[in-house]
Amino acid sequence: MKRILLFLLCCLALLRLPAQNDSCGLRISLLTCGPGDDLYSLWGHSALRVTDMPSHTDLVYNYGTFDFTDPDFYIKFVKGKLLYFVGTEAFSDFVEEYQADGRSIIEQQLLLNCEERRDLAQALRVNAQEENKYYFYQFLFDNCSTRVRDILLKNLRDSAHIKNILPSPVPTFRSLIHVYLDQGGQYWSKLGIDLALGSLIDREPTNQEAMFLPDYLMKGFDSASIHDTAVVGAKRQILPGISRPVDNNPLFSPVHTTVFLLVLGVALSLLNSSWSRRILNVLDVTLFVVTGAIGCFLLFMWVGTAHDLTADNYNLLWALPLNLPAAFFVLKNSSWVRKYLMGTAVFYLLLVLFWSLIPQGMNPAFLPIAMLMGMRSFARTFKRPAR
Repeated sequence: MKRILLFLLCCLALLRLPAQNDSCGLRISLLTCGPGDDLYSLWGHSALRVTDMPSHTDLVYNYGTFDFTDPDFYIKFVKGKLLYFVGTEAFSDFVEEYQADGRSIIEQQLLLNCEERRDLAQALRVNAQEENKYYFYQFLFDNCSTRVRDILLKNLRDSAHIKNILPSPVPTFRSLIHVYLDQGGQYWSKLGIDLALGSLIDREPTNQEAMFLPDYLMKGFDSASIHDTAVVGAKRQILPGISRPVDNNPLFSPVHTTVFLLVLGVALSLLNSSWSRRILNVLDVTLFVVTGAIGCFLLFMWVGTAHDLTADNYNLLWALPLNLPAAFFVLKNSSWVRKYLMGTAVFYLLLVLFWSLIPQGMNPAFLPIAMLMGMRSFARTFKRPAR
C-alpha cells in the first residue's frame, strides 16, 4: 500500500509540472531536501531531476553520493581524500528514501529553452560517466549543492542575475553553519566543528558562495532572472517534512560541562587535604593529556591533511601540543617542570585576558578550559604540602 501511495504521489508531482509548448520532451528541476537527523544530512541536500518523456525516464542526479563500505572510509575522510560522486536513481526511489526519513522535498522547475535543457541533460549524463563522476568533497566550496549550482549556471544561455540572498548583517560561514547545528540540537557536533575548523570560515561569504547550503541555493535560483525573465518556476512541495523536537536547554551541553569542570577544579584547589590532592592529580594529568592530544590532532589536521578549512586554527592557543609530553611529568617537582607550569600559567592568563581578540569564532565551551588550565598550572607551580 505504501509503494502504491508513493507511486501516485510521484505521478501527481509529474502532472502538476507546467506544460511547455515545445517538442523537447525534457523537464529539468532543482530539488531541495530538508535536513535529517544525522550530522551529514543536517544542512539538507540538493539534486537535479530530469524527466525525459520520450524515453519514459524520470531520474535524479545526486552529487552527494559516497561509498560508506570503503574499508578506508574513515582514514580517507580524516585526510580529506574521500571521493564523492554523482549518482543516478529513479525519482520514485529518491522520494521513497526521503519519505522514510521524514525529510521534505521542494521542487523548482527550470524555465529553460529546449536547447538549454538538452545541453544540461547531456552535461549531467557526461558528469555521471565513470571517468567523470568522482570528486574530492569540500564542505564549503565543492559539495552536492555547489556542484548543482555550477552546472546550472554554466548551462544557462546568458548570465543570470541573482538577487541578494544573505541576511543583514551578513553572517560568516561559521554563523551559517551554526544555524543548522542549533536548529538540530547538535551542540556537541557544533563543539567538534568549532574545534576542527579554523579561522578560514570566519569570513563573510559572497552571495554565490552562500549557495553551499541547499536552502540558499533554492533562494538564489528562486530570485534568479535572465533579462527580467525568471529562471525557475514556483516552488512545489513534493514531500512535507516531519517536525523534530529539539532540546534547546540540554543539561549536559558543552558549556555546562566545561563550566562544571572549572568550578570543580576551583573547589578542589581551595581544599588542602590529601583526598582532594589525589583527585587533582588525576584531573591535572587528564587535562594535560586531553589538551595536548587535541593540539596534536589539530596540528595534524592543519599540516598533514588535504582539508583547507582545518588550517589557521587558533584553538591551538589553548590546546597546546606540548601539554601531551608534559602530562607525563606534571606531577614531578623538578625545576624544569615548575618552569613549564609557570610559563603555561602566564600564557593561559594572557590568553583569557585577550580571548575576545582571537581572530576566530571560538566556541564558548573552550574558555572555561583555558581558565582551568591556567589556574591549575599556577597552583601546581606553588603547590602546598598536604595536611
